Amino acid sequence: QAKECNGVKVPIDTSKPNPNEVEFDNLYLDMNGIIHPCTHPEDKPAPKNEDEMMVAIFEYIDRIFNINEKDCPDAKDDLSSPAPRAKMNQQRSRRFRASKEGMEAAEEKQKIRQEILAKGGFLPPEEVKERFDSNCITPGTEFMDNLAKCLRYYIADRLNSDPGWKNLTVILSDASAPGEGEHKIMDYIRRQRAQPNHDPNTHHCLCGADADLIMLGLATHEPNFTIIREEFKPNKPKPCALCNQMGHEVKDCQGLPREKQGKHDQFADTLPISEQEFIFIRLCVLREYLERELTMASLPFTFDFERSVDDWVFMCFFVGNDFLPHLPSLEIREGAIDRLVNIYKNVVHKTGGYLTESGFVNLQRVQMIMLAVGEVEDSIFKKRKDDDDNFKRRQKEKRKRLKRDQPSFIPGGQFSPQALGNRSSPQAICNPRQAAFEMRMHDRQNSTTSPFPNTNLPPNGSPSPGGGIKRKPEDSDSEPEPEDNIRLWETGWKQRYYKNKFDVDASDEKFRRKVVQSYVEGLCWVLRYYYQGCASWNWYYPFHYAPFASDFEGIADMPSDFEKGSKPFKPLEQLMGVFPAASGNFLPPTWRKLMTDPESSIIDFYPEDFAIDLNGKKYAWQGVALLPFVDERRLRAALEEVYPDLTPEESRRNSLGGDVLFVGKHHPLCDFIVEQYKTKNTEPVDIPPELCHGIQGKLTLNNNAVLPDQVVESPVPMLRDLTQNSAVSISFKDPQFAEDFVFKATVLPGAKKPAPVLKPGDWEKTNNDGRPWRPQLGFNRDRKPVHLDQSAFRTLGHTMPRDRGMPGMYPNAVPLGAYGSPYARPLMAGQQQIPKLLSNLRPQESWRGPTPLFQQTPQRTAGATPLLAWNRMLQSQNQFQPAQYQGLGPMGYPQRPEDRMDRGRQV
Repeated sequence: QAKECNGVKVPIDTSKPNPNEVEFDNLYLDMNGIIHPCTHPEDKPAPKNEDEMMVAIFEYIDRIFNINEKDCPDAKDDLSSPAPRAKMNQQRSRRFRASKEGMEAAEEKQKIRQEILAKGGFLPPEEVKERFDSNCITPGTEFMDNLAKCLRYYIADRLNSDPGWKNLTVILSDASAPGEGEHKIMDYIRRQRAQPNHDPNTHHCLCGADADLIMLGLATHEPNFTIIREEFKPNKPKPCALCNQMGHEVKDCQGLPREKQGKHDQFADTLPISEQEFIFIRLCVLREYLERELTMASLPFTFDFERSVDDWVFMCFFVGNDFLPHLPSLEIREGAIDRLVNIYKNVVHKTGGYLTESGFVNLQRVQMIMLAVGEVEDSIFKKRKDDDDNFKRRQKEKRKRLKRDQPSFIPGGQFSPQALGNRSSPQAICNPRQAAFEMRMHDRQNSTTSPFPNTNLPPNGSPSPGGGIKRKPEDSDSEPEPEDNIRLWETGWKQRYYKNKFDVDASDEKFRRKVVQSYVEGLCWVLRYYYQGCASWNWYYPFHYAPFASDFEGIADMPSDFEKGSKPFKPLEQLMGVFPAASGNFLPPTWRKLMTDPESSIIDFYPEDFAIDLNGKKYAWQGVALLPFVDERRLRAALEEVYPDLTPEESRRNSLGGDVLFVGKHHPLCDFIVEQYKTKNTEPVDIPPELCHGIQGKLTLNNNAVLPDQVVESPVPMLRDLTQNSAVSISFKDPQFAEDFVFKATVLPGAKKPAPVLKPGDWEKTNNDGRPWRPQLGFNRDRKPVHLDQSAFRTLGHTMPRDRGMPGMYPNAVPLGAYGSPYARPLMAGQQQIPKLLSNLRPQESWRGPTPLFQQTPQRTAGATPLLAWNRMLQSQNQFQPAQYQGLGPMGYPQRPEDRMDRGRQV
């Protein structure tokens, strides 16, 4: 993170070695995981407008580059684009839910606000601001088009100004290029590693928060694959949306005025703003765990760890993914993956081989696994019920215990208990006698007995006409449980399930087989999607619920082929397929009318309200949104009538685009690209791999290219135009293969297995002499942690301010030898003064920012550069040595000789 010196933020020199002690070759950004945290951050004020949001996205990307950068020759930004139809169903469900929940939350908030004000409660004035509709983060909207322009500007700016970017090859795949962001990244990796000159020891780093990225990373079989993601910190406190006070939610708000808390009362309820922390997930370590878990002896065939990893990824699909609902008997929180692995290890001896191969499924072997799961389905459902009952019993006992142990009286006001670690220092008690009198009177009013001892008074104060009201049960404070009509733990669960969920009898074998066949097709489609790319843009699972594992009989003969030549939806067509009518403002007017006009031929696609089936869950967000599936033929027929109404700008946004490659003037490929524009060569040309870190593909001229010596206009008013641009961009296309080409899911020849990280004790749940297991910090497990002895702690105690609440051992004594102390002993000849620990933790040179670009001489570090022929050639040609300026002060200004001498004496 950037440090501050005298209030000035010192820029990070990203050309220095990575402080994480690892150098990455390729960095991939899944922009979905960046945009959403910037639109509604956890502990920072939300952006007020679109411009501030774009700047927040820029800062987030900078943060990622500061963590990963040094010698990262390839960076790829991917925005999710028109997705396969199977994904659109999930997007449709999410966007309809978001619209419905947003409207319900606003109505509930307004209702509670009116009730509180009617009772005389106090609430701050309501802010009049437009609600941000997160549905705009969908391909085809103006927001996504503006974001693509901003990212092009951002890349050009960094290539011009940041010395750490000078040798980067940046590929931007915006929302116009079809495909999901993470799958476009995987497709790029597959196609590059299929090239004969690809370096098999390339170190990949993928930034994203989706759990699917772990499976996708394993599916590449790359030995060096790391995922960077935000550290998840659950249960972060949030202020009430009505009164802006902490400690309660909107539904519990009472409209009480906030009590003054200490001297700096305005900061009492503000959340501490902190930089978001990130964590690395090293897939090579996960592979070590999986190798120990999946290794099997005495197999009738040769054990292949890579094939067993593919089977493990495939089995994880049964507990749920973005395209299929999970099987009713497999819940991930109940250890479903462990159960599947155990069944797999028991059954694989009979299957005669592995379940999958390079993304293709052997259904006969899968059937054996699923029927083995089906044999224990009944016991799984009964155990689930027992566990749920035991949990409710423990919660009931806990509530009783808390109610019994609750103090009968809690003082308020000045005497109210303060949370440990409160930042405000305790204040002196003012007028304690009056405060004690007020507390006694308040307690007396609350404890006044009713004149009608056997009746309960309603809110108006009159006795109930019924004489008395039945006493509430002990567990009445528990939330009402949703009704479960399926009762999977009772006999006849399959009949009830199909009757309630599908409205058919379980005896209808034809329908059950249709559901199973669709689910089997889905399993084959998802695995092909992970390993080979999109097999069909039109396929989707046409049901809201999954079948049982015991229904997977006779699946070996089911077809698993998909139609070829299918095309993705265009951006505006996808918006019509996933948006509710409430988000129609992002669409052209005549298109929007199709969502709301009662005479519209597709009005049934956009219900104003819809049911949510909890499906055995407790919360609505866990349930199933029962939305009608979009009929593609009807949708396209209706859109044909309104296509002529599109403006030229809307037609441009509705077209499918491609990837764009950017380089700076120091990049070896820059002159080659500039020459293509000078000669106006309209034919695609191959990238010379020796000029681009081994990357291969086709380049074609771009109509909206960033060109040297041409101004790059800023799409955000608060940012300046780039008047001295030296970066260049050009259209890029991955290497193309035949439609029936199969990418092999194997470790490439020449790949070096990373050094093992886990020790024998790491296999156990606890190690370290019985203490809980601690994760390794950093990539170097041999790095010794910093340790301070007792004398160092005493010195810190003297140096730290006394008002921190953590005094030293001798808080009133003057530290021996303290600089500037009248009691300090004179120094002997050659003796140095005790350093100031807090002000001189870093060497003086660390305050310098990065050397300006024009002052640097060419340099190329060895880092993690692939040791191929062209890299060795470039390394010998481009040797850079950083210039040293011994006379620079803390802020980069020249120092007088006497200042340097004085500073040396102080240190």
